[in-house]
Order: sequence, then C-alpha cells, then structure tokens
Amino acid sequence: MEFVATCPKGFERLLADELIGLGTPQVRPLAGQVSFGGGLKDAYRACLWSRLASRVLLVLARVDAHDADALYAGLSTLPWEEHLAPGATFVVDAHGTNAELRNTQFVALRAKDAVVDRITAARGARPLVDTSRADVTISVRLSGQRATVSIDLAGEPLFRRGYDSRTDARVAPLRPDYAAALLAAGGWERVARREGPVLAALWAGQGSVLVEAAEAVLDRAPGLLRSRWGFAGWAGHDAAAWQSLLDEADARADAGEKNLCQLVVVDGRPGAAPACRQALRAAGLAVEPRFVTAAEAADAARSAESALVACDLTWVREGELASEASALADLAGFAGLGASVLARDASADAALRTAPERVTEVIVGRDAAGLRFFVPTDEVEPPATVDLPGGERVSVLVPASDQFARRLAKVAKLRAKWARREDVTCYRVYDADLPDYAVAIELFEGSETPGRWLQIAEYAPPRGVDAELAHRRLLDVLAIAPRVLGVAPADVSVRVRTRSRGGSQYADEGRAPERRPRGGRRDARRPGRVELPAGSHLVDEGGLTFEVNFDARHDCGIFLDHRETRARIREMMKLTKGSKRFLNLFAYTGTATCYAADGGARHTTTVDLSRPSLDWARRNMARNGFTGPEHEFVQADVLAWVTEQRHTKNRWDLVFCDVPTFSNSARMRKASFDVQRDHAELIIGVSRLLVRGGSAIFSCNLRNFKPDTEKLARAGVALEDITGETIPEDFSRNRKIHHAYVVTRV
Repeated sequence: MEFVATCPKGFERLLADELIGLGTPQVRPLAGQVSFGGGLKDAYRACLWSRLASRVLLVLARVDAHDADALYAGLSTLPWEEHLAPGATFVVDAHGTNAELRNTQFVALRAKDAVVDRITAARGARPLVDTSRADVTISVRLSGQRATVSIDLAGEPLFRRGYDSRTDARVAPLRPDYAAALLAAGGWERVARREGPVLAALWAGQGSVLVEAAEAVLDRAPGLLRSRWGFAGWAGHDAAAWQSLLDEADARADAGEKNLCQLVVVDGRPGAAPACRQALRAAGLAVEPRFVTAAEAADAARSAESALVACDLTWVREGELASEASALADLAGFAGLGASVLARDASADAALRTAPERVTEVIVGRDAAGLRFFVPTDEVEPPATVDLPGGERVSVLVPASDQFARRLAKVAKLRAKWARREDVTCYRVYDADLPDYAVAIELFEGSETPGRWLQIAEYAPPRGVDAELAHRRLLDVLAIAPRVLGVAPADVSVRVRTRSRGGSQYADEGRAPERRPRGGRRDARRPGRVELPAGSHLVDEGGLTFEVNFDARHDCGIFLDHRETRARIREMMKLTKGSKRFLNLFAYTGTATCYAADGGARHTTTVDLSRPSLDWARRNMARNGFTGPEHEFVQADVLAWVTEQRHTKNRWDLVFCDVPTFSNSARMRKASFDVQRDHAELIIGVSRLLVRGGSAIFSCNLRNFKPDTEKLARAGVALEDITGETIPEDFSRNRKIHHAYVVTRV
C-alpha cells in the first residue's frame, strides 16, 4: 500500500527521520509531505506516534484532472462502494488548483458528485454527505494536471492533540507539531533516552513544548488522547491491528512512568505559568515544571549530564523591540549549550555568539522562520556583559555597549536629582549622548497609581552604518535602559525614526503588550468620572494631570520639550486683561489648553483635525476640572478655519500654534502644508485673530527653520524669538528640538 504523511513546509526531513525511527518502510521526503509504503499497521503506527505529521493519507489512485470532466471521470472509476459502508457519511477535502480548476470548493463539489453517482449506481441508494463530522474523509490533492485521491486516516489534523486548549490569550501559543519540530531539530529524542534529561524551555508557549518533551521521556504516544480517527468509519479499517498498537502504546506508557525528566522554564509573561501547568494536566502528565530565572535555568542545563535548550522566539512580533531585546539578553546566558531555537531571523546567533550547525527553513503563520540548532561547545566566545548599578550584570550583543550603560547610569543619576529639585516627574533622560547609540529616552512616572514607563526613540542611522550592527546596538539599549531606570521591559515603548523632507518622522513603532483598562478616576477638582481608555496612564506636570498612552501608533499625548512653553502660556494668561480668551491651534491632546485654563482663561477654543485627539483633549480638560460651554472643541482643518475666522468677529487674547512640520492629510482643503513654505501666511492669519494688545506663540520642530521676517514685517507682524527660554534643562543637549516665537501686531 502507498501512504503519504503531510506536514508543514520545512518539516519534511525531520518527519522522514521520525518515520524511519518508527520502523516505517520505503520512506521518501517530498515537498510538504513524506511518502512511505508498508501495510495498514505501518500507517496506523504513524497516526498514533507521529508528532510532526499533519495527516496520514492512504493513496487510492492518481487520476487525470486537466479539467472538471476529467476529474469526474477519473473518480467515477474508483470502487467507492468498497470504502464507504452502507449508511456511512463522507466529505471531500480538496487542495490545490490548476488552470482549469481554480476553485477548491468546485473541485470538492465535482469529486463529491462522482462518489455519489458511483455508489448510487452500485447500490441504488444515495450516500450522505456530512461536512462537520463525516465517517470518511476523501482527500483530493491537485498537482498540475493530475489529482491524488486518498482516504484520510487521521480525520482531523494530528497536531490537534487534545491538550492545547489555549487557556490564556495573553500568551502566544505554539502549535504542538511546531513544538515537536523544535525539539526534534535539537535531537531531544536522543537526550530523552539518557538518565535524568533536562529541558530548559525559554518561552514555552502555552505549554506545548513541555508536553511534547515530557511525553517523549515518558514514552507516551501523542495520539493516545484522541477519541476519533478518520479510519474508524472506513470500510477497510483493520480493528485488530489498531487494537494491538493501542495495547502496545499503553504498555510502553505504563513502563515509561518511572522515567524522570526536569522541565525548567524561563517565561515571565503574565499567564504563562498557569497555562503551562494546565497543558500538562490536560495531557495527563504528572510532571511539575520549575519556573526560574534565565541564569538559574542555564545553571541547571550546564550541571545536567543530558540537556537541551529549546527557545521559541516567534512570539516576539515584528516591531516589538523591547521584548526582543529582553529575550535575547536572557538567551545570551545559554551560549555554549546545545540549543534549538525557532526564530524569524538570525538574532539568536549573535546572542549565543556562534553560528548554528544547521538551519531548517519553516513557515510560522505567514512569516518565514528557521529552526536553528546550536551544538554544545566549549569554544564559544566569552560573553559580552555589562555591569549595572546595584551589581546586576546583563549580557549584550555589542561589547561597546558598556560605554552606553555607564553614560546612561551617570546622566540618569544627575537627571533624577534635577527632576526632584524641579518637581518634574516626566522628563528626557538621554538624548544621543554617544553618537553610536543615537536614541532619545524619556521617563514617565504615574500620578495616581504607581508606574514607570520608558519611551525610547531611535534616530535614523546615517547611510553607511551597518544596519545589523545598528539593530544590535538598539537591542542592547533596550536591554540596559529598563534595568538602569527601574522599568519593566513590558513598560517600554519603542519607535524607530526615519528621515523625511520635513525632519524626523516615525516610520515604525514597537508596542508594549496591551493592558486592561483601569477604569475611570474621581476628579480631584470636580465631582464626576472621566474614563481612562485601555492602555492609558495618568501623569502629572505643573500641578495638572494628563493622560498618556504608549500602546497606540501615535505620540504618547504630551510633548515634553514644550514643558516650559506651556508654563509660559499659563503665566501669560494670568497677566491677560479683558475677555481672557485662549485659542489652541493644532491642539493635539489639549495640554496647552489645560495650562491656559489653569492660568485663568475664561473661554478656550481647541482646534484640531483629528477627532480622537479632540476627545483626548476633552478628557484632559475634564480631569483638571475644566468643563462647560465656555470650553469649546472644534474639529477642522486649521488653515481653512483660521481663514474663515478672519471674516468673523471672533478674536482671542492669546493663541498657541504648534504646527506640524509637514502635512498632506486628505481632509485638508489645500494639497499639503509645509512649515517653511507656508508659515508666513499662517502667522499673518493668526495675527489677525488677536485682540488689540493680544499675542500668540508660534512654534515648530523643523531644525533649520528660518522665519520670513521681511514678509511678516510688511504685513505688520512682529516676531520675538523665545526659543532659548522655552528649551527645558533635560533637552539642553539638543537646542534645536523646537523653535518658538511670540507673535504680535505692530
């Protein structure tokens, strides 16, 4: 008989070795499958014991499938009455297409028609189709102009073991066959046969790596938990052969109960420990894993006579640089040990300081990945480590990162003293002090509930800098900074900047794990509740409370470089006489509006094109006790709105206009806004909205910005450069962070 065991792409060689180990004859790896020969007992054994196969198919025939009629004719010649018992239900599972058969549902329909017509002609009774729980599954797989027709002996995929219930959505699961492949790539079967094997599992998913490893040590067949098989309703099923295999598997499991193994787990993600323990219980395994630190796990593996390090890095999604850095720092401590790593890139090579002996290319989800096996060796390069304040030591990918660690520790200490003296809780700690470590690091401290968060932004490296080296330096920054500043890695937000015509813009942003909403808070000034959106936190500045959010793909909600500018607005508002009206243009989250209201503004107008930003601004105002019709929020294109207001009687005593460097939003009336090109027209328009004696603050972030003073003077507008007075101490290294001017009518 001819059989095919299907598998994920890249598993073919591993599956072939597994089948050979089961005593399967005539094994031949193909693309996405492994063919083998023998009898039904060999196929049943593969169903019961294979950890890597997805399905086991009994090949009945290969028929012409150049079009629908040919497929129907070929299937009609097969003796389906010998495979479907009277009353048995069936379903057709179709895969593949060709030029004429371009829809798998249509292929399944034509195949079903052929089977139904054949049996109806033979028996005079029409067989039943059951798409949800059929007795027999007929597989039709197209390859070019031919179709392979088979009986699916497994029924549902073999990787559905029964224990993988995915109990906690916070922990990314690893499918059991991928967990088994991770172990197989590292030679766990050989390790498991020795005395007292130790598995050091780094990020064990929801426990699938632990279950697959423990079952191998205890000699438990992975198929023992299954209650339904595809061959059970097939007319050709050999019940005696199957029962003999079950009896043998039960005997082996009983004998294997005396075997011992240690499962040492490194996984600090919330929910990981209970998910792993639940998977082991669901699999019926009386094995208790130990959750330890990376250093403790490495010590356990080094002291064992037989050990394997199994590391799954696929849970780190693209852009989650903080998680990647923390993971690689932990992995670095296992250098020199036998390790099997499932990862989307070669970053593990740098962490383990050696090249893998072999790499098996696989697909995880839709992404290319690799099973990387590292042989045990005593010749691995000495680890590059950094000593941090307090005696902690962290592994790094670039030896020179110790300079960054020393510099960060020094400036953090000085900045913390300054912050305490100035009563500042959110500030910039580091700003590209070392050219090779060109990042900006900002620290935020919670106001109502304890919490510390880091926002790290990488400046785009100059052309000519090795991209991989720059990436490793960034990962070292992300491993060092949270430890120096006392912040959990999960509370680090990362953004990577790329240069554009208007200055620096954010091209990519790492996201911290999503947090549950903490609900609203009772406002200290006014009764009532202001809801705090999911993933948001509250911070204090200048005696006011603001909402920040590091999860979403936008700025966190407050620009720290404008701390002094906001304070200036409050003082200017206090000195303002008359109507005390304040206008905030390009208002974002309305922080300047809060300062103006705190300075005594009787009426505020907050204008922005973004509805979410205005909702955010409204929450900020309400939290600080500023509600009512005297505080209005306008969603509009600022440029067009300013022009419209010039033709009304509306005027303001103080205006703040913090413009974007460049904008081409589809909702703008003009095609685009460029601050260097268009600032004069905007400033003139803003000046016309001022009351007699009123003033405005105009600011922008274009580093080489030059105001067109001649054009402004001709329009009767005067500018006073106050940039130096608005740069906070923590931004003193980069005094071009913004430009600020007081605007008045001559």
